[in-house]
Amino acid sequence: MDLVQAGLLDRIESFYDAVPRDAARAEKHGGLVLFVREGPGWPFYARPAPDATAPPSAADITTVRHRQRALGLPEAFEWVHEHDPGLLAVARSAGLAVLEAPLLVLDPDSRPDPGVFSDVPVRLLTPDAPDFAGDVAARRAVAAVGFSAAGTARGEAGPAARDAAVTELDVAALEEEAVRVADGRRLSVLAEVPGQGALASGMAMRVGDVAEIAGVATLPAARRRGLGAAVTAALARELLATGASVVFLSAGSTEIARVYLRVGFRRIGTACLAEPTAGRP
Repeated sequence: MDLVQAGLLDRIESFYDAVPRDAARAEKHGGLVLFVREGPGWPFYARPAPDATAPPSAADITTVRHRQRALGLPEAFEWVHEHDPGLLAVARSAGLAVLEAPLLVLDPDSRPDPGVFSDVPVRLLTPDAPDFAGDVAARRAVAAVGFSAAGTARGEAGPAARDAAVTELDVAALEEEAVRVADGRRLSVLAEVPGQGALASGMAMRVGDVAEIAGVATLPAARRRGLGAAVTAALARELLATGASVVFLSAGSTEIARVYLRVGFRRIGTACLAEPTAGRP
């Protein structure tokens, strides 16, 4: 690993540790830190503790899993393999299944243009929009339908499936979303066609000048039209325009990673996402 790659991974690791801290309490368990959300919202994960004196052990993982169960949280763990290379074998020995997701960073010389990939307009969501709640609900519904059919292949689920997946947002969650969008910690976009509504969506989280693009999803019926690339490009372009110097993301597979390579990302490492292996305590 060269010094440039090591420096980027250090900044990404610092980002991962910082993102949950304004919405969760951090519990130290040996070489791991478990983030426990205070209030409504998506639950967080456990990660290697940045100030640990020893690498996470199988015993640490078992302790955290018991704690997650007691709190009613998913038994979820995340880390960057190149930053903590020994954790992969330890996690598997402790009964976790690990997804090794390509970790990609945007080339600093790239200037992504959504129009290169699709002629479908991509709109940035703003809290002062007439129906911000509806926009956020649509973004989440597109993601729910898109991620229920993983990969890039076309399918039957389209606008009707999206509309069926729309749920009313908790007031506190919507307020949190509005605050984070207003202060630049979060971006959300929708790719929309008149008469059909949102066909693709995505979001980004930001801490300082480091940002992660996440949740990029396209309705299966609208795939193979460049919408995922257009959404990613729109988010990256806005992040760069507002001062981000490191923009990264993780892809669910090498097939999905090819979409991001077209936008101007390059692989820098592997993001590991772990959960219990089926049938193992």
